[in-house]
Order: sequence, then structure tokens, then C-alpha cells
Amino acid sequence: MESSSGSNHRDLAEESERSMAAVHDQPEPCTTGGGDDDDPLERSSEVLAKGLSSMLSSVIKDFDFRARETLGSQDQLSSAIDRLTRELDQLLEDAPLPFIMQHAAKISSIRKRVSSLNLLLKSIQGRIDNIDRIMSIGTTHEKTTPEGSE
Repeated sequence: MESSSGSNHRDLAEESERSMAAVHDQPEPCTTGGGDDDDPLERSSEVLAKGLSSMLSSVIKDFDFRARETLGSQDQLSSAIDRLTRELDQLLEDAPLPFIMQHAAKISSIRKRVSSLNLLLKSIQGRIDNIDRIMSIGTTHEKTTPEGSE
């Protein structure tokens, strides 16, 4: 599992380097004495912004994917703990020993913590979805807005 995590980090680093190299490899815009559209500083700022946006987009997508995987894992864990709690309740009905009562309390405590973490992860996932949606709207707005109208 750690090797795949390491390769993902390497892939992100390589993608980041490619994005930054693309920014540096852009030819210098030549000015023909026109308006603001030919400003080299503005063009380089746009290229840098696009590179950063591309890099951040891939990072956000990676985090989003990992959050969804974690959420699914938490749901599986929660259902397994629920099943074990039911089995433990059945055991308690059959033999209410102090030893079993102790472990039942521990499992109940763990179940509450897992449920709390699950709610937190769902909240974080919702926030990430909102950020992604806002970024998509902003990108769409930038594409549809003519450059000279701002």
C-alpha cells in the first residue's frame, strides 16, 4: 500500500514538474504596439495561472478520490462493527459475565468514535465537492467572459 502511495506522490510531482515546464517553455509574446492583450506580463500571468490551476485540479481530484475511498472504507467498518455489536449483544444475553461487559463497553465506545469520524469525513467530502463545484463555475466563467470586458 505504501508503494502505491509513493508512486502516486511521484506521479503528482512529475505532473507538477511538467506543468511548470510548460509554463517556462511558453514563447515570449511579442508586442506589436497594440492594446492590453499584448502585455507580456499579463500573458505570463495567465500562463502561470493556468499551470497552477491544472496542478491544483489534479491534486484536488486525487484528494477527492482518496476521500471517497476512505468514506467507503469507513462505511464498511461501521457495518462490521454493527454486526459485531449485534453478535456481542447475543452473547451478553447468553452469558452476562463482567469480562464480556467490559469488552462490550469498549466496542460500543469504538463504534461511537467510528460513527463520529464517518460524519466528519462526510462533512469534509461535502466541502471538497463545494470547492470543486465553485472552481468549475469559475473556470467556466473565465472561458465565457471575453478578455477585454473585465
